[in-house]
Order: sequence, then structure tokens, then C-alpha cells
Amino acid sequence: MTEQQEQGAEESFISHLVELRDRLVKAAYGLLAACVVLMVWPGPSAIYDFLAQPMLASLPAGSKMIATGVIAPFLVPMKVTLLIAFMLALPWILYQAWAFIAPGLYTHEKRLVAPLVISSSLLFLAGVAFCYFLVFGRVFKFINEFAPASINVAPDIENYLDFIMSMCLAFGVTFEVPVVVVVLVRMGLVSIEKLKAIRPYVIVGAFVIAAIVTPPDIVSQFSLAVPMCLLYELGLLIAPLFVRVTQAPDAAEQ
Repeated sequence: MTEQQEQGAEESFISHLVELRDRLVKAAYGLLAACVVLMVWPGPSAIYDFLAQPMLASLPAGSKMIATGVIAPFLVPMKVTLLIAFMLALPWILYQAWAFIAPGLYTHEKRLVAPLVISSSLLFLAGVAFCYFLVFGRVFKFINEFAPASINVAPDIENYLDFIMSMCLAFGVTFEVPVVVVVLVRMGLVSIEKLKAIRPYVIVGAFVIAAIVTPPDIVSQFSLAVPMCLLYELGLLIAPLFVRVTQAPDAAEQ
């Protein structure tokens, strides 16, 4: 390699670092803007009240949560606000990542990456929404019905936040099953026929995973395992179409 080529390669590397820095800064600005908006309206307290609604609805009338830490009433709503801000800013953050890598991709590669990024983001948000709107209310009602009359149920806000975040993460990741199936088929690691053949093992595995990551109640376990099985079937339906759409032109002609 000549000195001129080395200099050109170095300049290209530096330009990529500058571009990466700019994209990271823009992503951070988007996250900061989302945080500021949520701080102003509706505010951390209102956001946490909304998040706590499924639990409060299952408690006896007039019951509230408790805060055992001195600064917990401040820190916990702030943590929730930051997490919600990240979720709202996620499309902007992913767009910055896409804008950074897109110039180096071929047309058929763009058709591969863009749908995966968009669909994985939407599926994760769909999993979180499914958990909050359809699962939490039933789970908390089921659990609190087992509480003896001699016990005053008053959940701690920090423990509640840890619980809902772990549940939302579990459901968000679970809803990525179609993306995993599509990627495995598209990369040629597993065939559709093989994935169909192992369907019984997948069903058993879904219930095992649900039993591990959810509370020990039948409602939450079925709420996680059944969507996982259905999303696996959805991945089997979408994968062949996705392979045909995103394959390279020369591969399509063969």
C-alpha cells in the first residue's frame, strides 16, 4: 500500500469516527428531548401513577403503595420517566444507527436490515403494551386474591418497579420470536422444514421459559407461553416471503 493510499484509508477511518460521533450526539439529543418533554408533561409523578394503576386496581379500596427508602419517592418516578423517554426516543435512536450503516450496504442488504430493525422495535413495544394492558391486571388480581385477610397488602414502589420492568422485558424479548425465526432462516442456519419439525419442543420450551421468568402463577405463565407459540408460527409464515424479498439479484436469478 502506497503512502497516498494509507493516508486515504486513515482519512476515511477518521471520517467514519466523526460520523459515528455525530450520530451518537443526535441520538442523545433525541433522548434528552424526550426526557424534558416528559418531565414537563405529564411529569414523573403522573407517569408512575399510570404505571402503578394495574396494581392499585387490584388492591382493596383506599390502599396505596409504600416507599421504604428515604429518596425512593423521588428516584423511582425519575427512573420510570427515563425508561419511558428511552422507549419514546427509540425510533429516533434506531434511525441514527440506520443512517450510519446504510451508506455501506447494497440495495438487497438494505431490504434485509431495515425491516428487521423496524419490526423488532415495533414487536418489542407491542410486547410491553401487551404485558401492561392485558397481563398485569389479571396477574395482580390473581395474586392478591390469595392474600390472607390478616395481611395488609402494601407493595413497595421499588420492588414494584423491579417486578414490572422484568416482566415488560420478558414480554418484549418474547415478542421478538418472529424476528429470530426469520433471521435463522434468512441466514441459512435452519430450514423451515426443520423449524416445523421441532415445533413440539418449541412449545415445551416456551412453557419452561415462561415458568422461569414469570411469577409462579398460571395466569402469567400462560400469558407468556401462548403468545410465544403463536409468534413462532407467525415467524414460520413470514420467513419464506422475507427470504424471497431480500435475496440478492444474482441469487434470485438462479
